[in-house]
Amino acid sequence: MSKVLFVSGEGLPYCKSGGLADVIGSLPQSLCKQGEEAAVVLPMYKTIIEKFPKLKKLKTYHVQSGLISKDADLYYDKQGDVEYYFIRQDDYFYRDGLYGFHDDGERFAFFCKAVLDMLPHIKFKPDIIHTNDWHTGMIPIMCKQEYSDEAYHRIKHVYTIHNLLFQGNFPKELLRCFSLSDQYYKNGDIKFDDGISFMKAGIIYADEVTTVSEQYAREIVTSEYGERMERVLAEKGDRLKGIVNGIDVENWNPATDKALYKNYTENDIRGKKACKRSLQYQLGLRVADDVMLIGIVSRLTWQKGMLLLLEKLGQIMNQDVQLVILGTGDNYIENELKKIESTYPHRAVFYCGYNEELSHRVYAGCDLFLMPSLFEPCGISQLISMRYGTIPLVRETGGLKDTVTPYNQYEETGNGFSFRYFSGDEMMYIIAYAIHVYYEDKTAWRKLIRHAMNTDVSWDLSAKKYKEIYNSL
Repeated sequence: MSKVLFVSGEGLPYCKSGGLADVIGSLPQSLCKQGEEAAVVLPMYKTIIEKFPKLKKLKTYHVQSGLISKDADLYYDKQGDVEYYFIRQDDYFYRDGLYGFHDDGERFAFFCKAVLDMLPHIKFKPDIIHTNDWHTGMIPIMCKQEYSDEAYHRIKHVYTIHNLLFQGNFPKELLRCFSLSDQYYKNGDIKFDDGISFMKAGIIYADEVTTVSEQYAREIVTSEYGERMERVLAEKGDRLKGIVNGIDVENWNPATDKALYKNYTENDIRGKKACKRSLQYQLGLRVADDVMLIGIVSRLTWQKGMLLLLEKLGQIMNQDVQLVILGTGDNYIENELKKIESTYPHRAVFYCGYNEELSHRVYAGCDLFLMPSLFEPCGISQLISMRYGTIPLVRETGGLKDTVTPYNQYEETGNGFSFRYFSGDEMMYIIAYAIHVYYEDKTAWRKLIRHAMNTDVSWDLSAKKYKEIYNSL
């Protein structure tokens, strides 16, 4: 049995910016069910202070990291079997938003040091520190190089890359926020271009590096997907592993989901039709069982393939389909999508923003779920859509390739549809094929729904793989 301390810039149920929060909200709980001990430490953002006013304050301690000299307040909570710690420093974290500030490098330099200085003050004594994405990438090198205490040196480090695109690259001057020797810059361990990289440090100094799907682990050691970090990653050899994410199958459960108009199971999917009609009525679409309803819940960015969608939007809407899009992102994409309701009245809807309850209804009420990503480290939406019997149509990249098995009409297998190349024409060809199957072979579509809903999208298998890594260390 291992004691694992997860360190992250975000985590449910306390705060969320992206899929990382879902992982931190689910994986530690799943590990505890398998006999491990897990705790989580997060920055105490303004949103946490406002939404969770009764968190218990443990103590105040001083943090010195290079030129940074500030007090940290340590708070505590428990959810299920997992202990949660929060580091409060209002100068850095009491803001409207989690990231995207001019001093993000300094903020998370403080957080990394505060996490390590926290350890003597808590009862939880980790065997493993599991850091995540760039925000926590400096922890392994700081733990190994700044502390002489043997208690720190016996700790092993697992570092997970959730999205290689965001690397925590900052000017060299940020070294003043650390107590590290200049030698780690001069020898290239943390140097990236003429600055420093939190993520590079995490990759080099972690004992094991993981990423969130096997396919993505293979992709990021190539120049096409490596974001100029491919050589550093390749040097990890067999200490770089891909483990696909799961989802919280209790929260995402069509049989019990309170957001749905009617619940349903894989053995009785009649409630799914009721959810479709309810969604159509709520959004002002023509209420009809017999028209394919395509859904998208996504950040509206080039990475998510939204430019492919705009390129082929006219051709898609020339088919007998309805379309609902929920999300926010690039201004250009948002502005283009705002035109669809007037262009295709009662056939297309764009909800600009994010609405948790509506997202559940989209996953349940749609027939087809579109994810044409340029790259996708893992992806969670396709897992949720399968859980709700909404058939994913994805590009074969990263976790999308690992989790979606394309429909084979001859063997009657598969849980979705996929296309290989990042091409509008190829995407459109597969969309047309899916529409054909939907209208012309109802038996095959029902089997697709059953296969999708029977796909294991839980954390159980993935948690076992993480457990094997922890035990090996």
